[in-house]
Amino acid sequence: MRPTSSYLLLVLGLLFWVGMAVPARADVALGAKVVGLPGLKMQDVAAQVGEDGQGGLKLSLRAARTELPAMGWRRVGVDLQGSLHRDLHMRWLFDGTVQLAGAPGGALGNNAKVTMVVDEAANTLEINISQGAAQASTALPLDQPTHAQISLKDVPTTWLQGLLGTVWSGRATAGKLDADMALDLAEKGIQASGQFALSAAGFDTPGGTLAGQSVNANGRLNVDTTTSPSRIDLDTSLRGGELLLGPIFARLPDHPVQLSLAAATRNGAVDISRLRVADADALQFDGAMAFSAKGELQKLKLDRLQSRFPVAYQRYGQAWLTTLGMRDMRIEGQLTGSMDMEASGLRSFAFDTDGLDIADGEGRLAVKGLRGGLDWAVAGDRPATTLGWQGLQLYRMAHGSAQAHWESRAGALSLQRALDVPLLNGHVRIGDLEWRPAAAKGRRLSTSLAFTGIDMAAFSRAMGWPEFPGTVGGAIPALRWVDDRVELDGGLSVNVFDGFVDITRLSLQGPFSASPVLAGDVKLRQLDLGAMTSVFDFGNITGRMDGAVDELRLVSWNPVAFKARLQADGGGRISQRAVNNLTAVGGGGVAAGLQGAVLKLFKNFSYKRIGLSCTLQGSVCHMGGLDNTPDGYTIVEGSGLPHLQVVGHQTQVDWPTLLRRLKAATEGTAPEVR
Repeated sequence: MRPTSSYLLLVLGLLFWVGMAVPARADVALGAKVVGLPGLKMQDVAAQVGEDGQGGLKLSLRAARTELPAMGWRRVGVDLQGSLHRDLHMRWLFDGTVQLAGAPGGALGNNAKVTMVVDEAANTLEINISQGAAQASTALPLDQPTHAQISLKDVPTTWLQGLLGTVWSGRATAGKLDADMALDLAEKGIQASGQFALSAAGFDTPGGTLAGQSVNANGRLNVDTTTSPSRIDLDTSLRGGELLLGPIFARLPDHPVQLSLAAATRNGAVDISRLRVADADALQFDGAMAFSAKGELQKLKLDRLQSRFPVAYQRYGQAWLTTLGMRDMRIEGQLTGSMDMEASGLRSFAFDTDGLDIADGEGRLAVKGLRGGLDWAVAGDRPATTLGWQGLQLYRMAHGSAQAHWESRAGALSLQRALDVPLLNGHVRIGDLEWRPAAAKGRRLSTSLAFTGIDMAAFSRAMGWPEFPGTVGGAIPALRWVDDRVELDGGLSVNVFDGFVDITRLSLQGPFSASPVLAGDVKLRQLDLGAMTSVFDFGNITGRMDGAVDELRLVSWNPVAFKARLQADGGGRISQRAVNNLTAVGGGGVAAGLQGAVLKLFKNFSYKRIGLSCTLQGSVCHMGGLDNTPDGYTIVEGSGLPHLQVVGHQTQVDWPTLLRRLKAATEGTAPEVR
């Protein structure tokens, strides 16, 4: 970065020598179409020398277009004005101003003060430039003007944009630079090395995947652009500010973070072959990283990774994990490991921990007391590992402690033997699990699951539902994660309310996304209505109910589509309160054959059939019942005396409105009807 200002000073010195070459006579003007020097080309050059009336000379030098490829200058206008005289020691002294037009980063776009000293006896040329708080000085031998010693203070980093553009596609956006550098100018580039300090620096790239803001740094830099690819070696301490390096967004602490790297750049692409980061209380690793000319991550390799949480997550991991769908994580403990990733995906990873607690902010995943590790590679075999935990929670489901044995072979990470995990007073048995971490599409995971004795009451409490008595059991002989979709063969059978709820054709799209989509079919078989209505405080109904919820579709666990029908064909008794609730849910009323005054004389009634259906489409529920009439649809068909018939009149009900009615009915409050 800093060599750009070095070039600037060197160019001014060369222009000064062009001016001195003009014959020292009053009012002499010379022009040249092209002036060429090694690595420098000036076009439409005009020089004028005249007496200044004080025994010296006035010097004016203008170049309409200056080309300096090594520092990224194209069509830069130069205007140098000042006076030239000798002092008592026979040194040439120049005092004046310089202004550039079209220089990258707006360097010296306003008049800057320039002083130059040529000391032939000492074989040196000294140049000093100041503009506002920015100061730059250089010293170079007269017999080797391509070698310079540069000193910069409070120089805007944007002035370095020309040189940055020769080795990288990024651009400086903010900050100030202090530096002491040695510079050698060659025909095909530069070699520079020295100490530097950055304050409040900023940069970005066209693709937006590499960026920095308010970064402070000091250290040593070596740059060589005379070869292809160009070489950069950097050893620095970073303090404060923010960095974006591909998927890694770092919030740097106020204390020093050590950064050391060796990089090669070609046509804007950057290959960091050596990368070392040391943040004492958060993160340490050795590794490598590569970016395309567009700033896209091509390679990320981390070795000897040591991370301490929660600080490592807060400073370095939060943004990355968010892109993986894991937001607002809470992590405590320590982790060591390694990782190798390319643009096509993961190549290997390994980690080990003696105690780690993890939980995401949305309640989808929580692990307590994680111990052990995993070791996986896309090719070859890796040693077997063991990973255990004290507690595991997936989507509000609390699992007990377990220990799993893993082995990586030919790119697949597999359980060595079936795993039994306690769940809600029952067990889940996971068998034949095979996971392919490198698979970005196609089959990514396959396993089988068996559930026994899962407590339905505990499940209901975990979901925030009223407590249902019963148990959950069943088998999923094949669970497959293909592309971004989880598909399940087989199903689950829930023994609840002395009947069964069978769940089949389950699938889950985007399981780790912000909006997972669950689909499946539900069958109800011979549920005891007396037990069910007592749990929901709906009013008492006796008898048995069958039904189905077909083509169920939930987005972010909220229903968006289904075809539901519930029917009790065996007859039974229904309380007046249950009649009122069914009437309100269906938006209907009691048939005219039974007057309201008579209804109040009875607390319950006999019924022959009950039926209610709802097809949810586009946030509207299309309602139906046992049969259709000109006035609506029958919900309850009475039996005996008094003869009861409940008719629903609203065939289309807004889904949020129906939910409010159901909630009110099951909580024992008067449902809203409108």
